Amino acid sequence: MITKNGTTIFAGRDAKQNEELVNMFKGKSNIILHTSKPGSPFCVIETKPKKGDKKEAAILCAKKSQDWRDNKSDVVIHIFTGKDIFKRKEMKLGTFGVKQKKNIKVKKEDIERFGQE
Repeated sequence: MITKNGTTIFAGRDAKQNEELVNMFKGKSNIILHTSKPGSPFCVIETKPKKGDKKEAAILCAKKSQDWRDNKSDVVIHIFTGKDIFKRKEMKLGTFGVKQKKNIKVKKEDIERFGQE
């Protein structure tokens, strides 16, 4: 996805793509987003985000999540960097641990409007 500011957001479509995507950015300072609940794409902001990029990426992550699909309500998103990610060998494909994160809540209304603007 390309944000209104022209920033590229990458998003995985499944566990395999999430694994590949996160491995590309693990250890780097790129901003990465994922829902607080399982079942969403990992979304990566390619460059230093401009104003509004994190919100657009969070809405994309929420819109494509199982949480949104199943509940149609606000979705909590975790925001962290590639430096905060770790993987243990017992973790299944597409699953990662996060050392530090921030939470933001994406409002139902913003998710519903996504793609209509």
